[in-house]
Amino acid sequence: MSSTLTRSAPAGDAAAREAATPRRRTRILALPEARWAAAALVLFLIALPPYLAGAPSWVWGTLFALTYATGGWEPGWAGLRALREKTLDVDLLMVVAALGAAAIGQALDGALLIVIFATSGALEAIATARTADSVRGLLDLAPTTATRLADDGSEEAVPTEQLGVGDTLLVRPGERIGADGRVLDGASDVDQATITGEPLPVARQVGDEVFAGTLNGRGALRVKVERDPSDSVLARIVAMVEEASETKAPTQLFVEKIEQRYSIGMVAATIALFALPLLFGAALHPTLLRAMTFMIVASPCAVVLATMPPLLSAIANAGRHGVLVKSAVVTERLGQVDAVAMDKTGTLTEGTPRVTDIRPLTAAGLSEDELLGLAAAAEHPSEHPLAHAIVEAAKARNLDIPPAEDFASTPGTGVSARVEGRTVAVGSPARLLDDLAGHPAAAAAAGLEGEGRTAVLVTLHGVPVGVLGIADRLREEAAATVTALGGLTGSAPVLVTGDNPRAAARLAAEVGITDVRAGLLPQDKVSAVRQMEQAGRKVLVIGDGVNDAPALAAAHTGIAMGRAGSDLALETADAVVVRDELATVPAVVRLSRRAHRLVVQNLVVAAVFVAGLVVWDLAGHLPLPLGVAGHEGSTVIVGLNGLRLLADGAWRRARAATGR
Repeated sequence: MSSTLTRSAPAGDAAAREAATPRRRTRILALPEARWAAAALVLFLIALPPYLAGAPSWVWGTLFALTYATGGWEPGWAGLRALREKTLDVDLLMVVAALGAAAIGQALDGALLIVIFATSGALEAIATARTADSVRGLLDLAPTTATRLADDGSEEAVPTEQLGVGDTLLVRPGERIGADGRVLDGASDVDQATITGEPLPVARQVGDEVFAGTLNGRGALRVKVERDPSDSVLARIVAMVEEASETKAPTQLFVEKIEQRYSIGMVAATIALFALPLLFGAALHPTLLRAMTFMIVASPCAVVLATMPPLLSAIANAGRHGVLVKSAVVTERLGQVDAVAMDKTGTLTEGTPRVTDIRPLTAAGLSEDELLGLAAAAEHPSEHPLAHAIVEAAKARNLDIPPAEDFASTPGTGVSARVEGRTVAVGSPARLLDDLAGHPAAAAAAGLEGEGRTAVLVTLHGVPVGVLGIADRLREEAAATVTALGGLTGSAPVLVTGDNPRAAARLAAEVGITDVRAGLLPQDKVSAVRQMEQAGRKVLVIGDGVNDAPALAAAHTGIAMGRAGSDLALETADAVVVRDELATVPAVVRLSRRAHRLVVQNLVVAAVFVAGLVVWDLAGHLPLPLGVAGHEGSTVIVGLNGLRLLADGAWRRARAATGR
């Protein structure tokens, strides 16, 4: 975090800055999977009342048939294509089981099965589309054109993709920088939040590196291009998110890991149970009835419900308490994490600079309120985030802020103004103390900077009168959350941040983190995560910005802070903390682990019922009504057991260990 107070174009927090970029989102109903699933659900809901009311079968039968057609044709077709690849898809098995249920008069069961699987496919398609939208939207951060300077000083607007290494760019105030490069001339402050995650604009002058897509402040810069636009840091962020999303092995839910063997075994057993008796002269109708009874009692409905209700209940409960978990697969993965990597700005901190120290110099004879009031008056016309922090601190103390006259802003230095007839300057200690080496103000500023603060000097008629310390405030629950996550995983979280090492170390000491990795670019964060995973850890990454998105995508599981989070981070992450309550992170991990335990319980119950009914049907004669009752009974039992996680008590127990 730089100690230089400079001026920027209007800017709020990172989320507001990124929100200015137009978003390109795929409409939900533009996805065929969503349209077919919605149609199947509507038809099912329309058919249900007449079915339960005992209406003529042609009424509800027609509607159920349409439900089967709209919701089942796509997974059925996908299953047939999989058969061509010699793979038995569980979706095809679901369609066959649904048709089998309808063939022996259980149309409702079959239709419900179709709706469940169609809806699941639609949600997966929506999540995939949203991630792709955000990756494409990230490219909008980079300008499409840049001003290139010729050797004779003439200007030319060119598409950024035509820029080459060695070109010189003119970047005017308020423009986004067109390519990665180095400052040849000029001084300004540059908002680099999208790349480094730093909460404040950073002073940039001759010799400093700048990045494509970052926002220039009020100074003009001449920049020499040092990287091809296709190899810029921003372009590499996009590439890393896409690569990590594609190469991360899709997690199979526990039951899906045995779906091939189960599916093949069930189909083979049903065919054998139908064909073999016929070969030995058995009658067609009772043989068909027995085979269909077997398909019903052996169908994986109870197994599916054994898995999904606990996971979906955990999702619903977490959602009610401000954590959006995007899928059942994510719930499973959250319960497996055994290491945590956390971002600093916007994650452990609030992401907004605030005045933390007010230190008037003894010789000045000013009180804290008088010093803060002078600084706030001079800064009031400014649009810089530090100015906003100073003004807000004065308002919080109910101080009167007199009007400023003759306001002037100097990039890289600070502001000056006349306040009630007095000349007040507020800005960088390094610039304002150029001719005052050894002054007590220099020692005060150095002390604040040593504590990880941004120091701001206040002068009156050119004489230093005090120093303000500004920092990003730590979240109240940060230390408790770090402790709780350490207890859950068996090791303390790692801090991975683009901020400077001094500020990172100070904050880490406050929350109890010992492993600090600071000054990281997005690819460095990915490397840190992959290094942990190569050591056999399943890493949970918690972040909020565009610069965190590649690590969120590469990690075993990623959680984004929702209130200040960038669009890309929110879409790339597997879960989102909507209300910005950091303490909910360990709670949702605990809830996911409890959901996994319930899944195992349910699978045992479902397996016992299925095995018992199958043995009865094979070894004796299982009446169809009794088989249906046993099948439905097991389904109800495991479903109700899984729904236990919907209770608020489940969340309270998950939160209890964080002390909040």
